[in-house]
Amino acid sequence: MKTKITTCFPHYYLITADNFKKDKIFLDNLAICLENGISLVQLRSKSLSVLEYKNLANDAIKLCHKYNAKLILNNYVQMVEELNADGVHLTSSNLLSCKTRPLNENYIVSASCHNKIELMHAQQIQLDFVTLSPVLKTMSHPDIPPLGWKQFQQLAKLVDLPIFALGGLKQKELECAIKYGAHGVSGISAFWGEQSI
Repeated sequence: MKTKITTCFPHYYLITADNFKKDKIFLDNLAICLENGISLVQLRSKSLSVLEYKNLANDAIKLCHKYNAKLILNNYVQMVEELNADGVHLTSSNLLSCKTRPLNENYIVSASCHNKIELMHAQQIQLDFVTLSPVLKTMSHPDIPPLGWKQFQQLAKLVDLPIFALGGLKQKELECAIKYGAHGVSGISAFWGEQSI
């Protein structure tokens, strides 16, 4: 199994907010994040149609590349090469359905993980990094019990790949996250609209 080089990924990973009512406003907000130093972005949407997502992704990829930032698509493996995206982020269910890495090593492949089974599978198929969540209680998923830092640390020790702590975290908690075994911090509200990192 190859050893993952964690230094190629920044310590902050932005997952975009799902507020696409006006594309111009969304892209303006994304530009602010990029100007403030974000260099790894996941374009996430649960509300857009496939065509709407594709059109927005096309503009978002161009914007990210203008700032030398990488943009990965959420779950749309088939669009990555066509749109010149930098990779894909898999949901936990799609992760478990993959018997092999879905894209070659010219692209980033990451996934959402919540437990040991998902983490071990991500490592087995040689993904580049994962998010592990929820670390703390979140407003978006208030009914899901958080892992807490101790359990996060225990899970992080099981695999040899970069892990971004996700769920209820702020940018200022990066040092704490690293202390408990994370490569970095990921989030939506913690980054979207923040003035600096």
